[in-house]
Amino acid sequence: MENGWTDLVGGAPGAVTAWTDLVGGSPAALATGAELVARWSEPHRRYHTLDHLAAVLAAADELAGAAADPAAVRLAAWFHDAVYDGRPGWDEERSAQLAEARLPRCGVPPARVAEVARLVRLTAAHDRVAPGDANGEVLSDADLAVLGSPRREDYDSYAARIRQEYAHVPDEPFRAGRAAVLERLLAAPRLYRTRAAYELWEERARANLRAELAALRAGERP
Repeated sequence: MENGWTDLVGGAPGAVTAWTDLVGGSPAALATGAELVARWSEPHRRYHTLDHLAAVLAAADELAGAAADPAAVRLAAWFHDAVYDGRPGWDEERSAQLAEARLPRCGVPPARVAEVARLVRLTAAHDRVAPGDANGEVLSDADLAVLGSPRREDYDSYAARIRQEYAHVPDEPFRAGRAAVLERLLAAPRLYRTRAAYELWEERARANLRAELAALRAGERP
């Protein structure tokens, strides 16, 4: 395909169709898609890769009926970790700015561009999603779908890849920081806001989080 897509997507050729279905096949759209795939393929990533993008898009499709603007949610999925340097808050802000810079060139209407950027910024802290924010609830639930992995080995693989992305952090500080994240998630009345996601993943996600937290406290994980 044009603009190097075939080489870039490698084992994820569905990314081409998923992107062009949203923004079309103009030169600007293809160039932006190629840039996004290249960003998601950066060598320092271990979890926030094309596999994660594909998983979030799949979950967003599963929950699309609860969204007010499913296309905005899908575009936000493409951009939500497009900038990833392991700097929470900063990464999401830069990713939102990237969406604001690139999407107008692809012919996306201004109101949708603004909504995409808003949604990307929301992913910096999932507990900031306000009740009744249908798009925000769907994107947040899709981004957290991995927590509800039905197979424990899949969840453990996710947790291990997160650790690899923070390999520069010594074990003890990492354990403390990761445990704080898990405790905050478990303290929430519910992890998933949409009814479908809650029914699909809530129980399993809480079990996975509790197991990881116990392992961290016991020193079984770095």
